[in-house]
Amino acid sequence: MNVTKDFFIMLSQNRMLNGAAKRWGLKLGAQSVVAGTTVDEMVESIRKLNASGISATIDNLGEFVFDKEEALQAKLQILAVIEVIHQHNLDAHISLKPTQLGLDVDYDFCLENLREIVSAAHEYGIFVNFDMEDHSHLQPSFDILDELHKDYDNVGTVIQAYFFRAEEDIQKYKDYRLRIVKGAYKEPENLAYQTKEEIDANYIKLIEYHLLNGTFTSIATHDHHVINHVKKFVKEHEIPNDKFEFQMLYGFRKDMQLQLTKEGYNFCTYVPFGVDWYGYFMRRLAERPQNLNLIVKQTFNKKTNTMIGLGAGAFLLGRMTKKTKH
Repeated sequence: MNVTKDFFIMLSQNRMLNGAAKRWGLKLGAQSVVAGTTVDEMVESIRKLNASGISATIDNLGEFVFDKEEALQAKLQILAVIEVIHQHNLDAHISLKPTQLGLDVDYDFCLENLREIVSAAHEYGIFVNFDMEDHSHLQPSFDILDELHKDYDNVGTVIQAYFFRAEEDIQKYKDYRLRIVKGAYKEPENLAYQTKEEIDANYIKLIEYHLLNGTFTSIATHDHHVINHVKKFVKEHEIPNDKFEFQMLYGFRKDMQLQLTKEGYNFCTYVPFGVDWYGYFMRRLAERPQNLNLIVKQTFNKKTNTMIGLGAGAFLLGRMTKKTKH
C-alpha cells in the first residue's frame, strides 16, 4: 500500500480543505502549477507558451459537481474559454471532466451540456478532450463520447494505464486522438494494477500500440525514461513527429518542455486555471513522489503546510479508526 499516495488522494477529496483552498486562493503557493484563477491570467500564460513553440490544453478546473446551477455555470465558463481561444488565436484546445458538467446530476443533462460545448468548439476547429476520472464515472463518460462522436470529429479522450480494461479501450478508440496517462485516482484491486512496475509496463504497451495503430497520440509524462523510450521507438518504427506529442503539466519540468520543443517534437502543456484548483493539485502530488520533489521549494509555504497538516491528522485518525474496528 502506498501511504503517501493514499494520503494525497484523501486530501484531494476533502471538501472542507477544498473550500478553504478556494477562500485562500493561490496564495497557498499553487500559482507555480496553476495558471491563475482568471481567464486573463490564463491567456497571458498561454501566450508565453505559444511564443516558445508550445501548444496548450486548457482545463477550467472543476469536478464532482452535484448541483445543476454549478454545472451550468461551468458550461458557460468553458464556452467563454472557447471564444477566447478563437478571439486571441491561441494554439490551444479544451480539456474537461464530465462530472464538472453534471454527470453526477443527470446523464442526459450532462450529455446536452457537453454537446453544446463540443458544437461551439467544432465551429472554430477547436479540439475537446474528455479527461477520464475514477472507475465509477468511466463507462458513462465513454458512452457520452460515443454519442457525440456520431456528429462531431473534434472529440477525444484519455486512456488510464492502471485499468485492466485499458488495452481493450485503446483498441476500441484507436481512431480517436488519445492522451495516454498512468492514472491519478485510487482504484480497487479488482479493476486496476496496483504496483508501479505493472502500471509502467502497461503504460509503455499502450503508448506503443497507439503510436503504431492510432491517429494521434498525446504522451503525458514527466518521466525522462519514458520519453527516451518513445524517442527511440518512433525512430525505429519511422513514426513521423506529426503523429504524436509529448505532454506535461503546467509548471513541471519547464526546461525539459523547452528542450523537447527545440528538438523538433510537438509539445503541449496541460494548463489548469480557476478557483477550484485544490483537488487537481493534490492528485498531482499523489501521482508520483517525484512531483512533490519537483515543486516543493516553489510551492509550499506556511498556509499550504497548515492545510496538509490538518489533512494528515484526519488521514491518520481515519486509519487508526479502521484498525480499531478490525
